[in-house]
Amino acid sequence: MTSEIERVAAVRLEAARAARSREAPIVGGLPDVPGIGVAMRLTPELGVHLRGLADAVLVNDYPGATITRTERELLATALSASNDCFFCMDSHAEHAAAVIAREEGERAATHASHATLFDAVRLGSSEGLDPKMRALVGIARTVGRRALDLTEADVAAARAAGATDADVQLAVLIASAFSMYNRLVDGFRARTPASPEAYRARAAEIAEHGYSAPPRR
Repeated sequence: MTSEIERVAAVRLEAARAARSREAPIVGGLPDVPGIGVAMRLTPELGVHLRGLADAVLVNDYPGATITRTERELLATALSASNDCFFCMDSHAEHAAAVIAREEGERAATHASHATLFDAVRLGSSEGLDPKMRALVGIARTVGRRALDLTEADVAAARAAGATDADVQLAVLIASAFSMYNRLVDGFRARTPASPEAYRARAAEIAEHGYSAPPRR
């Protein structure tokens, strides 16, 4: 059952999301698209490299890693939430849901469990995560906040919880990449939707084709 503290936090998050959605870009000459699409369309090269980086850290096989594609999206969501980047936290939560739908089918229990976990992560919690993902989310949040605060003890704790060296590497890579993506979105004040539902059509495309395939619309 949702606690009163969690309920209040969720209400505040929704109010902050609505306020962010009303902000207009503050840099001139930007493409008229939302979120990270602004940076991706500034030059063809930026589009290729920014999409390719997303595929490299979130989609493509990574030697030695045990975390799933959904868990990688969870790390991106957690890091983006810690940076208060609504576009990235909401879009990657929806991308994860689309991956689950594609890989596991439209099972209500699976999606309810996903929604609970990702709602907690967007509120800054690690409630409901297994020990390995709790440790990796902690590493990602630390790197996003101040990378030099990450310690050998943090890495050792993740390994003790079942993470491989490659899993830890991915947590650092995702945290670092999304610190950049978050700042591109919010530095430009790129348009950000008021509802996570706005990301669902694109999420289905990404679940099937990855990030390098351009949007159909």
